This record gives sequence, structure tokens and C-alpha cells, in this order.
Amino acid sequence: MLLIYDGEAAADAPVLRTGGVPLVPDEFVWPGCRECGGSMQFLAHLPLGTGVFSVFVCQNDPGLCDDWDATAGANGAFLFNGDLSPAAVPAEGTTLLGAVTALRGHPADTPTEQPVLGRLGGEPDWIQDDETPDCPTCANRKTFTAELEEGHDFATKANFGGGGRGYLFSCQPCGEAAFLWQN
Repeated sequence: MLLIYDGEAAADAPVLRTGGVPLVPDEFVWPGCRECGGSMQFLAHLPLGTGVFSVFVCQNDPGLCDDWDATAGANGAFLFNGDLSPAAVPAEGTTLLGAVTALRGHPADTPTEQPVLGRLGGEPDWIQDDETPDCPTCANRKTFTAELEEGHDFATKANFGGGGRGYLFSCQPCGEAAFLWQN
């Protein structure tokens, strides 16, 4: 299933989107980069049948923290279930994209005139080598969940090194998620 551009969305819309504010459980603490200590940038809100995924990367000193690595601590992915509400956004750091983009699922085998901004399920379309992460809880390989393109314009563009692609993985039994990007 492709993720295609579907216009603008409200910052806290409970729809597939990039940008805006994450919808999170009450006990959520905004993630900080393990390398520089700054608050991470929220990239995507992906409500799927298995829960709601939230994706973050460090953009405080672009290129200085290992935000492309799933385990370095400069990015984060979370899988939430239950009642969610908009997170309190930290005042410090580069925490939000410049605009909110709604995404809509579109069959991969059907042509579209809208920009393709990612896809759900299947197998990752690696730019480099396979970097599928293992679950830190059960040690099994995580399952590919979604792929994200950088964005359709400057305001909505994620920093994946210029022409890169982000990869979201999950371990449903353990409730774990991971994110990395390649270019």
C-alpha cells in the first residue's frame, strides 16, 4: 500500500500524517537524543491496525548525531495503544516539521497522480544494505512496517540526508518499534 499526499491536516489530526504533534498516552515523555541531549523532531503519526506509531529523529545539529542508526539513540519510534492526546511540545530544540501533511493509502498496483510519500507493509526497498533491527526485548528480527520518503516540499521535508528514505519496524508481541534511514 502506497502512502500518497492527501493535502494538509490539523496538527493533532488522528490520521496518517507527517508533521504536527504526536498523539500519545498520558505518561509520555518527549524523547531526547542520547547523543546531544536535545529534544528530537517529531516526523510522523501512523495509526495502523496494530496501534499508533510515532516517529522522531534528532535535528538539533543535523549531521552530528547518528540519527540514521536504529540503535544509536538519535531517533526513536514508539507504538501506542489506548487513549491518546496531543503531546506537550518542548520549547527547546528542533521539535516539529514546518507543516503537516495528510497521507492516504493507495493500492501499489494502481497509478496515482499524487506524490508518493511512502508505503505500508511488504518488504523494505533498501537504498543500501539490509539493516533490519532486532527487538531488544525478545531478540527476534523486527517486522517491516512502513517506509517514509523525505516529503513533497521544503516545509514538510524530513532530513534523510538528501534523497534518503526512512524505515519503520516493529515487534508487535513486545510492543517495540524502531526507525532508521538510508540515503
